[in-house]
Amino acid sequence: MTQQSPEALIDPARAPTHAGVERAAAKVAALLPQTPLLPLEIDGKTIWCKAECLQPVGAFKIRGAWHRLTDLSPEQANEGVVGVSSGNHAQGVAWAAKRLGIKATIVMPSNAPAMKLAATRGLGAEVVLYDRVTESRDTVAAKLLAERGGTLVHAYGDPWIIEGQGSAGIEAAAQMKARGIDGPDKVIACCGGGGLSAGLALALPDAEIIAVEPEGWDDVMRSLAAGEILSVEDLAYPTECDALQTPETWPINFAVLQARGVKGVVVTHSEVRDAMRLAFEKLHLVVEPGGAAALAAVLAGKVSVTDATLVTLSGGNVDPLKFAEIITE
Repeated sequence: MTQQSPEALIDPARAPTHAGVERAAAKVAALLPQTPLLPLEIDGKTIWCKAECLQPVGAFKIRGAWHRLTDLSPEQANEGVVGVSSGNHAQGVAWAAKRLGIKATIVMPSNAPAMKLAATRGLGAEVVLYDRVTESRDTVAAKLLAERGGTLVHAYGDPWIIEGQGSAGIEAAAQMKARGIDGPDKVIACCGGGGLSAGLALALPDAEIIAVEPEGWDDVMRSLAAGEILSVEDLAYPTECDALQTPETWPINFAVLQARGVKGVVVTHSEVRDAMRLAFEKLHLVVEPGGAAALAAVLAGKVSVTDATLVTLSGGNVDPLKFAEIITE
């Protein structure tokens, strides 16, 4: 197991740091190959797309999960972990837990994509289902922890998770530097609970950070505008971006986003589908709806770009029939 954090492991409320992101990046670099940084010309500018959809679990979530689980004490590891996830974090935690020999239980919505449920179970994790509209996944997880013990591995409200996700920014900056590019100066990131956006904000302190959410699930953008945490107004609002369906951000994420002046934008159903098609046609990548949200904001002209703009393609776990429908419509 890799070297543990110098911070008190019993305090999940510790603040995530840039140094923590760098430590997470070193861990990930020792474990996994870099994901490609792909150029894409948009309106005369070349943006740089970080293909996290090519991770072993199909999403960037493997980064935070590995950083978190490798910092468990032997006693914590022996008790196991409980995660909450709509699907991609579930697979990241399950993958890391399997590799480390740790028991993992994941609280997942009953309407999560079947392929994400199957993949999580296939990695050896126990899945506990809840109703996304009528139940709180955090309440379900808290009950499991009270009954069984273990460590909560939240999908975004956790300092190790935030630092781990930020490792993608450290990696991308090094890739840009190797190409002679001074950047990124702007980062456009898909956003659910804000773990990736917060991690990238810590990783890249000189870059402007834009968080992109799907319509109806824009609680982070609304919270940043209001200066306080607001919840999703309608938990039954339909969206294909299942990976970005989080009820509200957590204070630990919100504090980082606020401190860095992060702004948010919202993309529509059709804009996300357009981005999925373009990623397939121009980059030859399979990107799920939630993973294409950042690119959707660029294509829709909702954010300006430079030749040193980083865009996350954060997940590729999409049902094959649904993907075929989208790219052929």
